Amino acid sequence: MSATPRVATLTRETSESQISITVNLDGTGRSEIETAVPFFDHMLTAFAKHSLTDLTVKAHGDVHIDIHHTVEDTGILLGQAILEALGDKAGISRYGDALVPLDESLAQAAVDISGRPYLVHSGEPEGFEFHLIGGHYTGSMVRHFFEALVLNARLTAHITLVAGRDPHHIAEAEFKAFARAFRVAKSLDPLVEGIPSTKGKL
Repeated sequence: MSATPRVATLTRETSESQISITVNLDGTGRSEIETAVPFFDHMLTAFAKHSLTDLTVKAHGDVHIDIHHTVEDTGILLGQAILEALGDKAGISRYGDALVPLDESLAQAAVDISGRPYLVHSGEPEGFEFHLIGGHYTGSMVRHFFEALVLNARLTAHITLVAGRDPHHIAEAEFKAFARAFRVAKSLDPLVEGIPSTKGKL
């Protein structure tokens, strides 16, 4: 375990949303999520559970207009909180990958805590981005959330849908695959001395 708790609490307030987030990277997956976007709450709960990250999210946004601002701003702040909690990244495994099935859907994710933000996201079926999951969460928000998180956490991530038909299953498999890959990448490896990079910095 890290001698320094890998915890961060941040807030973000704009004319479109007010958000507070606490992350504990060395948690057990406990979560308290309130965004007023039910399917998004479900996905963030899954992320916390399967990445073993304790996560508290309280978000109030203009969801009467669109969920876009709340989802994007939560992704931005969660990425910033993860980056702060990682600290100097000494002793981390750095890389993680996962292949996660959910019924007919299968998603693969690879994560590098690289300090270089980059997202490759592919494989979703045509029209997925227009589908309303649960009647309110547009499929396009899956990619948009990951873009916001990855850019602000300064991660490299590849998320690929290998198979899938049901939009709910597709989104959930992608969130869970990312969570499982991140779980490995952020884990502390007792064999790693210092920063896991030949550059000496991540």
